[in-house]
Amino acid sequence: MKKTLVIEAHPHLHDGSRANLCRVEALRSHSNITVHSLYEVYPDWTIDTKDEQQLLLDHDRIVLQYPLYWYSVTPLLKKWFDDVLEYGWAYGSKGVQLQGKQFILAITAGGTLEDYQAGGSDWFSISEYTKPLQATIVRCRGTFLPSWITYDADQLTEKQLQIEAAAYVNYIQDQSLKAYKL
Repeated sequence: MKKTLVIEAHPHLHDGSRANLCRVEALRSHSNITVHSLYEVYPDWTIDTKDEQQLLLDHDRIVLQYPLYWYSVTPLLKKWFDDVLEYGWAYGSKGVQLQGKQFILAITAGGTLEDYQAGGSDWFSISEYTKPLQATIVRCRGTFLPSWITYDADQLTEKQLQIEAAAYVNYIQDQSLKAYKL
């Protein structure tokens, strides 16, 4: 079974996100999954690039778990991309460290599926909003796997959250996932 790293990046995990917290609690009971909470590890936003790169090297599948934040990633996750995915390490002619690594985006959204489509209140699909992340992963020679998106996350009951979290854990461990073609 592949070793999975979940980079969790919710700025208010313990006091503002029932859905992401429920996911993290479900993930922690699996020995082949490492949960790495950026906002807990780096409260001062000083990212240890070498430690982060080693974490990526030590895992086969990387899951980026975050709430959709102004149609993008959270600020610390953006900084993580900027600091960790260095030229010559992650991309460029000698940047091959992420080659073959599998990546999944695990996103929570407050809006509904209907909101995130042409004609909806958010105008575009989440897949359209995540194209820069998909391109970054491909540029780094990683394999982009289909995203796991939880819509209307604020409105889910506790029971629904538990069901969603269990399905999420099964999904990110699914070895039969195929690469998403851009």
